[in-house]
Amino acid sequence: MNDFWNNISRYPRFFISSVTGLILIILSPFRNLLKIKKFQFILPIVFILFIGVLYKILVTMTGI
Repeated sequence: MNDFWNNISRYPRFFISSVTGLILIILSPFRNLLKIKKFQFILPIVFILFIGVLYKILVTMTGI
């Protein structure tokens, strides 16, 4: 029974490390794009535009 609780206590650490790895893998192409001079100017604008559109959609959906 002690092994059971030991295994259960490991799941949050596994979940956090899995999510962190997933985020790093998803963001690595954007990090590589930032090495190109042309994209150093375009990528932040696209990111800000994406956040703005997402905010507008959520505000419209919730009716705030």
